[in-house]
Amino acid sequence: MALSIYVLNGPNLNLLGLREPEIYGRQTLDDVCGLCEEGGSELGLNIVFRQSNAEHDLIDWVHEARETAAGIVINPAAYSHTSVALLDALNAFDGPVIEVHISNIHKRENFRHHSYVSARADGVIAGCGVEGYLLALRRLASLCGSP
Repeated sequence: MALSIYVLNGPNLNLLGLREPEIYGRQTLDDVCGLCEEGGSELGLNIVFRQSNAEHDLIDWVHEARETAAGIVINPAAYSHTSVALLDALNAFDGPVIEVHISNIHKRENFRHHSYVSARADGVIAGCGVEGYLLALRRLASLCGSP
């Protein structure tokens, strides 16, 4: 039976491919979803892929994942730098969490260098483009003991 992995995406990622393509690339969120589903299938993972611009949706999905998911991949986007509430929700999740950033947040503005989510994450992948999602899924498969 495939392990369920939530792939959660925060604000403005619905504009991926359109917003600042020089930073985030030209692939869309639908492209990333397809990439995750294909990679997840190869790893024996069932992918639940979601995006919201609303902080409370992300928190509710983390709560939902407590009941159904083996792990979480999260690109919290701007909420990385602001949301203690999202950190608290992730702290209540028992499985592994991998934080993903498409751009290298450490090469950008100073306020992006700190992530509250990183305090909970079992791994952080930044600056690898959308391929970072696949790296995160591979790491979660390993941490969760997927065949």
